[in-house]
Amino acid sequence: MSRYCTVLLVASSLVIGCDSMGTKKDKGATSGNRNDATSMKSRMNDQAAVKTAVATIKPSKAATTQPVANNVMGTITFTQAGDSMKVAVNLTGLPPNSTHGFHIHEKSDLSAADLMSAGLHFNPAGHKHGGPNSPMAHAGDFGNITSDANGNVNTEMTVKGITLDNSPTGVIGRSVIVHAKVDDLKTDPSGNSGARVAGGVIEAK
Repeated sequence: MSRYCTVLLVASSLVIGCDSMGTKKDKGATSGNRNDATSMKSRMNDQAAVKTAVATIKPSKAATTQPVANNVMGTITFTQAGDSMKVAVNLTGLPPNSTHGFHIHEKSDLSAADLMSAGLHFNPAGHKHGGPNSPMAHAGDFGNITSDANGNVNTEMTVKGITLDNSPTGVIGRSVIVHAKVDDLKTDPSGNSGARVAGGVIEAK
């Protein structure tokens, strides 16, 4: 009887010990899962926190801006405002009192002298070319910008259909292109807006 009780006590101790180890292991797993979830939430918050992006515009090496030399430069600033985007355009070096097509293009590659490496207009929905007020235009169709008597552009527009996150409508890592001619707001693929005279990659700030 005494030996039987001793065996029972030893077995009970083993069971309790195993339960305790299992509980500690479960707690460790729970802690690990919690840390993973916190890390993922932090990354998502970092992405959601991007509210401003800037493209630094530099002249194309190939295109000209007659009757003046191509020295187009400046910044395009994107600021997320709810479901809209404010786009501030600040450029110098354009021909005086001239109008130019102005678009977001799909790629960040500006290595080609004519900037054709930037690809087509940013168009995640597969629409035809249009203007900023067209219901079914490319997301990157911003229409035209017009310089003043000194060849400068300082204007702001509000657009929809683009974001600063990593969704299909996100524009960070894409490029802004200024064209040589007026965008007619209808002809595919780029409104007959001519050569690409300047461009820059959109980067988060």
